[in-house]
Amino acid sequence: MKDIQNHKDHRNIDINQVGVKGIRYPITVLDKDMGEQQTVARINMYVNLPRYYKGTHMSRFVELLNEHSRRISLQSFSEILEEMKERLNAESAHMEVTFPYFINKAAPVTGAEGLMEYECTYKGALSEASDLMIIIRVPISTLCPCSKEISDFGAHNQRGEVRLEVRFKKFVWIEDLIRLIENSASSDVYSVLKREDEKHVTERAYQNPMFVEDIVREVALKVNNDPNITWFAVGAENFESIHNHNAYAYVEKYKKGKKG
Repeated sequence: MKDIQNHKDHRNIDINQVGVKGIRYPITVLDKDMGEQQTVARINMYVNLPRYYKGTHMSRFVELLNEHSRRISLQSFSEILEEMKERLNAESAHMEVTFPYFINKAAPVTGAEGLMEYECTYKGALSEASDLMIIIRVPISTLCPCSKEISDFGAHNQRGEVRLEVRFKKFVWIEDLIRLIENSASSDVYSVLKREDEKHVTERAYQNPMFVEDIVREVALKVNNDPNITWFAVGAENFESIHNHNAYAYVEKYKKGKKG
């Protein structure tokens, strides 16, 4: 049968990324407390396509996933990217794996437990060198310092979200990054809270007011002091409770020459 993809294309245009997007697939990720966690990921896989080829072989991406069935992890990323390059005769390969990660989180006073969901992404690229990144979205709670200062009664608070992206030298635990972010907010977000817990959470937030500027600076300070992290970007967004807009702040840093 004719291989149409390998026919020559005469438009003389290289394609940076071509492949498959939005594949739903079961994966296994390491869990710091339980050893492993099974979850379902949304996967994107791309390679570059030189100007002289008409198309790539889309089925080979899915075949490669099936060969690594349930063994897609942070540790196997580079291996899969290398196989993508070889299988598709490409100079560069890219893969993004986004999945829900669950942590059994206890309420601060009663200890009532409930599962918290965090969105995580492993993002990798391989050309002449490899590049691997972890991206985590963590829900938080903030209380406005300005509102607390000017109000006679209480202060407005709201839920928000922090998005942290990191590049690193060696393995990074998802749980450690989540904890770092939660420790940088006015208060954590929980799935189960009794009345005693609600009292504790609201009072803690009131005693720890923060703007989005405070959040990104606190996270940046902690990540910058970690010699394992070589680059980071952190963004905080407050879903404002009394404004018709959201508040946002962002910090990015490449820690060139930082010694561990």
